[in-house]
Amino acid sequence: MKDKLILFLKGIAMGAADVIPGVSGGTIAFIAGIYERLINALSSVDLSLIQLLRKEGFLAVWKKVDGLFLLILLSGIGSSILSLAKLVTYLLEFHPIPLWSFFLGLIVASVVVVQRQMKQVKWIHLFPFIVGIAFAWWITTLVPAQTTNALWFVFLSGAIAICAMILPGISGSFILVVLGKYQYMLQSLHELRIDVIVVFMAGCLIGLLSFVRLVKWLFSRYHDLSIAVLGGFMVGSLNKVWPWKITLESTQIEGKIIPLVQENVSPFIFEALTGAPAELVSALISAAVGLALILVLEYVGQRREF
Repeated sequence: MKDKLILFLKGIAMGAADVIPGVSGGTIAFIAGIYERLINALSSVDLSLIQLLRKEGFLAVWKKVDGLFLLILLSGIGSSILSLAKLVTYLLEFHPIPLWSFFLGLIVASVVVVQRQMKQVKWIHLFPFIVGIAFAWWITTLVPAQTTNALWFVFLSGAIAICAMILPGISGSFILVVLGKYQYMLQSLHELRIDVIVVFMAGCLIGLLSFVRLVKWLFSRYHDLSIAVLGGFMVGSLNKVWPWKITLESTQIEGKIIPLVQENVSPFIFEALTGAPAELVSALISAAVGLALILVLEYVGQRREF
């Protein structure tokens, strides 16, 4: 039961990360020691399960897809997303600097932890690492679009965002921001719009089952190169989670001011330009907590094999 509870808590951590634009649940899965098992379990879900169900029954299917592992982990992710959506919205609005600092510390520690997963470090891995940085950095500079709320686009947004969520360093939440659906989906969760939530989850399911096979193939054939790219993704994503930003362009959506173009600045320039406190002490404490959390997760992930 203790191992099952730890796995559930890892799911909660993944869900919490997925709610934040700029942070990936895949990063949490990786440092918690369950990433490759998750990829293997998800990639086993295909049409052959129907034939297996007919021939050998439900228990055979359950065993093939690592059912108990997925059930516990996805329960943690789902409960975390549903319960933390309001909290995250509140923190982003009223305490953004400590929140972003926490995730800055989390990602910095994650880069080190993930790179230690490489079996053999070679100079050739530097190129994919740099490519990963450049790609993720470019993603974080994209301007959010104003898009339709039609259900077909909600489905498509879910399919695209889930591909990012499964990759360490690429934030599915930020992809939703770019697609103009982050605020809309948070509001739909708050108001329990069942039709929107179901269509979005269907898009996530289709996108996930399609994309996860590619990730599994890359890990099996090019493990260290894949790790290098994912590490680059995480470094590049730091551009998004830097706590001190000034807004250059913004728009108003449903009565709320949404930043479109922001520039990272130092805490001291932030204070001078905005007149708001830089909250440097709370930022440093939050970043330290993020660093410590990753070290604890790595420790648990290495010593708890569910």
